[in-house]
Amino acid sequence: MRVMKLVTTLMLGAALTSCMPEQGTSDAPVTQTADSVADRALALLNQMTLEEKIGQVIQADISAVTPEDLRTYNLGSVLNGGNSAPGGGKVAEPEEWIELADAFWDASTDTSDGGVGIPAIWGTDAVHGHNNVQTATIFPHNSALGATHNADLMRQIGDVTALEIRATGLDWTFAPTLAVARDDRWGRAYESYSENPELVAEYAAAIIEGLQGLPGDPDFLIGENVMATAKHFVADGGTQYGIDKGDTVGDLQDILDIHAAGYGPAIELGIQSVMASFSSVNGEKMHGSEHLLQDVLRDQYGFEGFVVGDWNGHAEVPGCTATDCVASLDAGVDMYMAPDSWRGVYDSLLATAEAGELDLERLDEAVLRILEAKIRSGLLDAGRPSDRATSDVSILGNDEHRAVARQAVRESLVLLRNDDSLLPLAPGLNVMVAGSGADSMQQQTGGWTLNWQGTGNSNEEFLTGETIFSGVSTAMADIGGEAFLSEDGSYESRPDVAIVVFGEQPYAEYLGDRTDLVFEFDDGENLQLIRELKADGVPVVSVFLTGRPLWVNPHLNASDAFVVGWLPGSEGGGVADVLVADENGEARHDFNGRLSFSWPSDGMGNPINSPEDEGVLYPFGYGLTYAESSEFTELSEESGVDQNARAFDGSIVDRGRTAPAFLPYLGDSSNANLPIMANALDSIGGGISIRGVDYRAQEDARELTWSGNGAASFGLRAHRPIDLASFGDLDDLAITVDWQLGLDDGDNVEIGMACGEGCGATVDVSEQLRELPQGEWTTSSIAVSCFVEEGLTPENVTRAFSLTGDTAMDITVHSVSIEATENTTISCQ
Repeated sequence: MRVMKLVTTLMLGAALTSCMPEQGTSDAPVTQTADSVADRALALLNQMTLEEKIGQVIQADISAVTPEDLRTYNLGSVLNGGNSAPGGGKVAEPEEWIELADAFWDASTDTSDGGVGIPAIWGTDAVHGHNNVQTATIFPHNSALGATHNADLMRQIGDVTALEIRATGLDWTFAPTLAVARDDRWGRAYESYSENPELVAEYAAAIIEGLQGLPGDPDFLIGENVMATAKHFVADGGTQYGIDKGDTVGDLQDILDIHAAGYGPAIELGIQSVMASFSSVNGEKMHGSEHLLQDVLRDQYGFEGFVVGDWNGHAEVPGCTATDCVASLDAGVDMYMAPDSWRGVYDSLLATAEAGELDLERLDEAVLRILEAKIRSGLLDAGRPSDRATSDVSILGNDEHRAVARQAVRESLVLLRNDDSLLPLAPGLNVMVAGSGADSMQQQTGGWTLNWQGTGNSNEEFLTGETIFSGVSTAMADIGGEAFLSEDGSYESRPDVAIVVFGEQPYAEYLGDRTDLVFEFDDGENLQLIRELKADGVPVVSVFLTGRPLWVNPHLNASDAFVVGWLPGSEGGGVADVLVADENGEARHDFNGRLSFSWPSDGMGNPINSPEDEGVLYPFGYGLTYAESSEFTELSEESGVDQNARAFDGSIVDRGRTAPAFLPYLGDSSNANLPIMANALDSIGGGISIRGVDYRAQEDARELTWSGNGAASFGLRAHRPIDLASFGDLDDLAITVDWQLGLDDGDNVEIGMACGEGCGATVDVSEQLRELPQGEWTTSSIAVSCFVEEGLTPENVTRAFSLTGDTAMDITVHSVSIEATENTTISCQ
């Protein structure tokens, strides 16, 4: 491994006293040269004990670490994950953020034990504004910002985000996301600015300049600027089938040409941290790839900052666990993001070092990179967060900041249809605003807002911003009209026009992965609402809230005007700015938005990234204006996805083949979501494999083989959630499996069902299965009520069946079904 040659001896003398400021000092260095930063970092390194060095390369989540832990273990960093806020709740007062930042500062800089006392740096996922704070300005998500095609606006958004992060005493954001999403089925597609690498590269430079300032400027990284993170290196947007944490496959240079487009500009602008991706490239996990993290990122691209891992991402490297993974450090991860596993990582690194098995030069290299970034960012001289001039919660969500967000909303809206110049809405009209998104801050802000998934958020929890209905109501009142809210579309007196606001419900990361792009089928409630209004003679303006392109041909056909609203964030009034005319009936703002992603003509979900690709309805860059006329041509309503074929009829696996309602997956610590697209497949981490075998006919069964290299699973996920309660009496239903078991004493097996994030149940059937005849075909049944009693929501089943084990064994499956039976052979008692 290439490591820098470290100076192991240094005459510190009196110069050493200047390495750390006196506590309470808030004056940043007047000048910082590369040499002065390196010298200061090296001086600090030479004072540090082994324990302090190990602490410096670990980052813990605020939900799992205390200030006293920082004092004891000298951890280098803390973060607040999407579900973490000061005090342990979902949200906290802005002042509480500063108070906790003070507590971490005081603990980490305490030198009473004779330590160096290096301040811990706090990182936050401020991915569309400071989105964990109730009073913050929440910007549109990145797919919407890409539609503005306005890099100057991105600089302003970076400026505002940095100011609001600093306002709560924090130092570092895990943004921007520089993914180039090439498959819209990916659950993180809305975190990507575009499918177009050139646009992503342009935005990378702009947003990073806004967040960090410019290298060479006196305020670079300090004062009102923050340290940014380019993520996720590399190719997270290119995984096969759009699977989150999946594998990007192809010629490496071709992959880099697309997916690393934003990293060159980021490095040129002095990005201080790069986050390693959960995903893999050609089967190699990024958290374990020395070639990509060292040879490419550093040697080829010239990155000089530090690499931070993603949430326990090191645990997904083959052979690693959440608490033990020297391989990630060796590969080039400088800081472990070990949110709830930090103590185990600390203990395992220390034990490895004491055993003489840890590369101490590599450890020193990682620590130096972190120290240098902290020095460049002014952290060592910044003083307690509450003493900084930038810690001012009164600026959160102020009028100036909200105006930038409102501009972003206006410029992101994409017009796809406008028959008879229905828009802009004229003065004096009576407007009904309908649909689930009409008056929903939760739906318009999406994931990564107040919590990880962005769900369970009431309007009252947003202390800044307004809903789309509120904005329309105000705008119509200003021009002598009126607007009323009716989410279900009912009314006593027929309105002049209806604005129907509908779209995706919030999600984040892998929980947003899809197997197709059909927004809803012909029986969908939103489509029915639009059609009912049209049948009653009400013109309909559809505003589609979505993080990504989805197949909505029937909705486009049924609407008189159709606007892609994306996920606009907190400033719903920006939608009204464009849709509602002024008092003279003229447009107050035109449609400037142009698609940041190609829009599909079918719902199958095959990647489309060029106008020449089959399946493109509207290409990248498309969008109408008020001045442009485009006669709408009726669109095909054949999605290419057979709704009836995917209906659940009780069958899950039939003669070794997955029933149409499901998609089979393999999973292990490296990736829990590898779709099975062939008769023979190994999981990414090698924990489990599957192959077709003969039972009664050719390959009418699937043999699952566990390697014993950690927990691994086989599961069947529904394309659409299944309501078991509508299938039959839950007390009568059971999962019935025809299988051949190959278990030995000590082998472990769990059967599971799931219903979304944190929802589901497993039943340990190890002992009962070991008692059955091994190597012979047998039929077993377990009551569905076993899973309901353990927490399964039967009305929303997303995974109908899974098998999980962690020992070397094999199980061959012929069929799996859910059916009514009184004879269950597996007990859950």
